[in-house]
Parts: sequence; structure tokens; C-alpha cells
Amino acid sequence: MPDKETLERAAEDKAEGKSPSTQAGEFVREEIEHVREGKHGARSARQAIAIGLSKARRAGVDLPAPKKGTASKRTREQATRDLRKGKSPSKKKSAKRSRATFQALKREGHSAASKTALSRQAHRAAAKRSAASRSRAAKKAAATRKK
Repeated sequence: MPDKETLERAAEDKAEGKSPSTQAGEFVREEIEHVREGKHGARSARQAIAIGLSKARRAGVDLPAPKKGTASKRTREQATRDLRKGKSPSKKKSAKRSRATFQALKREGHSAASKTALSRQAHRAAAKRSAASRSRAAKKAAATRKK
């Protein structure tokens, strides 16, 4: 279950008309924070981000599943399931399954949330995008900056 503050920040972003990915960013930030403070670990920065996105979808953020060709079939199906869970109030969670996943994450390391690991992940993700796409994003970001 996400923290109350995270849910509030995501709701605030939605009210301000920000994109679903911005709203989901709050959940990713929370997950990175959990790994850093030692609540649990993660195998990689990608896993920590994926957990955050999954939590966001389950919390009702309208973040669509990745398009075909951008992620594996399994990932896309899981994202679709998470979205469906977020639309309808879920039934009681399986305590046994929750505990098992939590214990598995506890055994993972904490370096996945380091600045180096996150930077490496960001660079790899950016490298997959076209120069035009990166340029467009940079211009959009520059336009939002206070003068």
C-alpha cells in the first residue's frame, strides 16, 4: 500500500492536469526511497521503477500499459492487470503472497537506488529514444522553466 503522502501528491498532480506519467513518478520516487532507507531491496534500478509503476496503476493512476514492441508480452499483460485492479476496488490481498514477495525483496541489495544506478538506467533509457524525441522533450522542459 502506498504512503498517504504519495497518494496525496499524485492526486494533486492529477488536479493540476499533469500527465499520468508525472503522477506515477510520485510512486516511483517513493519506491526508490524505500530501497534507500532499507525497507527492502531491488535487483536493479529498473525493478525499483517497475514496482513503482505497478503501485501507481493499482492505486488508480491512468497510466496505459506499454505499447507492443516497447516491452515484453509478460510486462504488458501485467501492466494491463494492474490497470484493471486500479479501476475496481480490489478484494483482500493474499497475506501469504504479500509476505513472500516482501521477503524476496528484502534479500535483494540496496545499490539499485544509488545515484549511479539510476543515472545508468536513465542514460540507457534515453539512448533507446531518437534524437528528435529527446530534443522535443528538452524543449518542452525548457519551456516550463521559470525565467
